[in-house]
Amino acid sequence: MLGSTHGTLTTDSRRARAIACGERPGPAVHGRPAQDGDLDVSGRPLHADVPDLDHFFRPRSVAVIGASDAEGRPRTGVTRQLADWAERVGARLYPVHPSRPSVFGLPCSPSVADLPEQVDLAVVLVGDPLPVIEELAEAKARFAVVFASGFAETGPEGEAAQRRLAAAVERSGVRLLGPNTNLNAFEHFRDDLDGPAIALITQSGHQGRPVFALQELGIRLSHWAPTGNEADLETADFLSYFAEQPEIGAIACYLEGLKDGRSFLLAADRAARRGVPVVAVKVGRTETGARTAASHTGKLTGADAVVDAALRQYGVIRVDGLDELQDTAALLARARPPRADGVVVYSISGGTGAHVADLATEAGLRLPVLSEARQAELHQWIPEYLSVANPVDNGGHPVGDRRGRKIIDAILDDPEVGVLICPITGPFPPLSDRLVRDLVDAAEHTDKLVCVVWGSPVGTEPAYREVLLGSSRVATFRTVGNCLTAVRAYLAHHRFTTAYRSPFDEAPRTPSPSYRKAQALMRPGEQLSEHAAKQLLRAYGIRVPREQLVTSAAAAVRAAGLVGYPVVMKASGARIAHKTELGLVKIGLTSASQVRDAYRELTDIARYEDVSLDGVLVCQMVEQGVEMVVGVTHDDLFGPTVTVGLGGVLVEVLRDTAVGVPPFGEEQARDMLAGLRGRALLDGVRGRPPADLDALVEVVLRVQRMALELGDQVAELDINPLMVLPQGQGAVALDALAVCR
Repeated sequence: MLGSTHGTLTTDSRRARAIACGERPGPAVHGRPAQDGDLDVSGRPLHADVPDLDHFFRPRSVAVIGASDAEGRPRTGVTRQLADWAERVGARLYPVHPSRPSVFGLPCSPSVADLPEQVDLAVVLVGDPLPVIEELAEAKARFAVVFASGFAETGPEGEAAQRRLAAAVERSGVRLLGPNTNLNAFEHFRDDLDGPAIALITQSGHQGRPVFALQELGIRLSHWAPTGNEADLETADFLSYFAEQPEIGAIACYLEGLKDGRSFLLAADRAARRGVPVVAVKVGRTETGARTAASHTGKLTGADAVVDAALRQYGVIRVDGLDELQDTAALLARARPPRADGVVVYSISGGTGAHVADLATEAGLRLPVLSEARQAELHQWIPEYLSVANPVDNGGHPVGDRRGRKIIDAILDDPEVGVLICPITGPFPPLSDRLVRDLVDAAEHTDKLVCVVWGSPVGTEPAYREVLLGSSRVATFRTVGNCLTAVRAYLAHHRFTTAYRSPFDEAPRTPSPSYRKAQALMRPGEQLSEHAAKQLLRAYGIRVPREQLVTSAAAAVRAAGLVGYPVVMKASGARIAHKTELGLVKIGLTSASQVRDAYRELTDIARYEDVSLDGVLVCQMVEQGVEMVVGVTHDDLFGPTVTVGLGGVLVEVLRDTAVGVPPFGEEQARDMLAGLRGRALLDGVRGRPPADLDALVEVVLRVQRMALELGDQVAELDINPLMVLPQGQGAVALDALAVCR
């Protein structure tokens, strides 16, 4: 991780239905940043509120409710820590206890009402915080912290107690941290470290300890927000606040769940706008992890695929381990923006270089082959028989003299190189010591990133403890995996923020004409027939086949003539979910007699299966395309979400889908498609023409708009298959299912 001194990087909780695009994909509708007071089409905010947390982290006065200095009492240690913290931040401390005249030599007020002044922060140590909140409201306290547990994390009774606490807080005007939180906000942060700092948000204090310990390696921390059960203040509040603080270079998060997806997206958007990296461990990838997280903090963990998509769309870097959180946040906080995205692996061992180069390539990093001129230059100091194309193997001996520094400078001078990674698998004095000094000195004279992986399991060597950790410019890691994770995140973050365009800025403020047409088609609590579902798609400009709904064999023959042979015939009814399995679909019909027979067969099957029909659809037969699926479902955290993937029977067999969390724009829609395992099918395989990718993207965006405008009325929408025709010919929704709320 990076060393000890300078670097250079300079709420609403209602669910999102902000709209990311207009009727057609294109430029921003409004073309200006969302501002305080801006609302989307359904009246929800488009801009994150930023609470004034200065009075929380730097209060002028602090009250400790239930303060104690009695030996052996748990409250005594807490009171002592708060007193020390208040002195460090320059705050006046007021103990409050009904039966103590003083605590630690400070005069003690018998009640909140007797405090000598309005307090910025009240720390509540009593078991039942509810009466205290009401007292603090009368005293006009700004912030309160409740440590007590026994709330939403314990089950239904605790959830009810937390709802009562939250209601009291909302009435009071006091902003609350907790309940079920801890003392992490009042830790002793070192004030002798320079450079951009890391701000930490955790829902488990213990899980933040490794990041907090970075201070011992010279990495500055400025804030720690242990959010607990988030009855009031939540992760999003602190994320928005930290994104505004000029001294913060990165925000590190340990998240078990989110109070509200909408608030989190708005806060992540604020950080993305300002280019502030957010690195997060998010628990809940497995059912066991999700269940355990819910019992710990009482939060919704959300479907992991949806959470993952939301984090990715707003540039939040998700890592799996606390060690990765530690190293990635440290690098992103302090490293300068990259000059290029090329990575060179440089080592004193060919085996080490080849191994790390393999891992780097597998991690998605670009390892450019150095030019012939650059290789010739390197061979001035490296024997000709060694490869210097990338990875660069110096054979060992050149690092022991003046050649070592020349090699490093030549690599860093290459315009394609933005990152140099040097794995040192173990100490090998004097070569390793000289190599480390040369790397540190070169890093001080370049604006490119120099990373060293110190592979020794000991970690007490002076070259590591003093030279590497003493450098502000070298990023030092203990494992290759963590190094590559951090470098990948570093390059991805700067690519993302350079091109970032907030979807909230593009949100229309009024319903579209499509929305008004769709309203007439909704049937609350019912599943729509295929015919009605396709009318809903038509209202939003999504192409469907030529088709007619008929109720007699003769009408079916007339319809087939109008639609044009060959035709497909399907039973249509509000409760038919699996037509093919029931034999309620007939394809490739080419004559009037086949149409008459198909009509009779479909209606007979429907009577036999006791299926209620509103008629039979006679449809244009569409072939020669790629079958995709586009759908909408509801997530407990984020509301309507859009899914796209390979359709037809493949959707159940391969489950090759990607999720988008509205609002998102055209680029995010294309990224969703790029992430599909079967993406090559859209490009054309085995002689097939490429599919109309633009038309598919347009359908995804139109479905998104439908989901956002009808989010409270559509429980589920499924277009399967969406036939994506050859390039320039569009896409056609061959079948659709819609369930109203």
